[in-house]
Amino acid sequence: MIERKFVSEKLKEFMIGEHVNEKLKHAGQSEIKLKKTPLGEKLIITASRPGLVVGRKGENIKVLTSDLKKKFKLDNPQIEIEEVENQFMDSRIMADKIAMTLERFGAARFKSIGYRVLTDIMNAGALGAEILISGKIPSARAKRWRFYQGYLKKSGSVAVDGVLTSYTIANLKTGVVGIQVRIMPANLELPDKIDYKQAPVLEDVTDKKVAGKTEELSEEVEDKAEKSKKVAKKATKKVAKKATKKTAKKLLKK
Repeated sequence: MIERKFVSEKLKEFMIGEHVNEKLKHAGQSEIKLKKTPLGEKLIITASRPGLVVGRKGENIKVLTSDLKKKFKLDNPQIEIEEVENQFMDSRIMADKIAMTLERFGAARFKSIGYRVLTDIMNAGALGAEILISGKIPSARAKRWRFYQGYLKKSGSVAVDGVLTSYTIANLKTGVVGIQVRIMPANLELPDKIDYKQAPVLEDVTDKKVAGKTEELSEEVEDKAEKSKKVAKKATKKVAKKATKKTAKKLLKK
């Protein structure tokens, strides 16, 4: 019974998410969460364009609340809207953007669309990104086109938990086209990344002390030598004065 209840709740949450995605296709929704509160069910919608989610005078919110009550039998649904901080780092928004542009402009410009979205993702600061577009594009024969740049993990726990992956489809005249977007964010900590730290430079304190003492001694020796030179000059001047006085007296006596 517990397993059935758990599966039914998850299935209900999935159906609500699909319904919201259909209603708000152009709002750039990223994530939809359903939480239970004491007042009732709370639906959290994360989107890049919150204004389109609300609609004019809250029309979209009113339609969503009535649909949630009628179709999914929610007693008191409360809708909360959050804005995406960086839409270029969200794989779901980027996949929907590619699908919308392909449906609008057709399959003739699929390469420019893929490369443009890839450059936007890398300019936003991603470590790596990959875009796969598969289907009857541009010809009648099905192919898979790959747009890749940067560093991207393909296996391991980092690829499963850290890399952001999203899938969506685009309905074209030639048929259904599958789109897969994988983004490796810049804040992801890699287990194989090694940061090399510089070894601390050890300074010899004894050498500094000895060098300081030798400098002080050399300065003292220089000062003493200058003082001795000054004393010697004064003594020679005194002797010269005395000698001149004696010679002058002798000349006067004669």
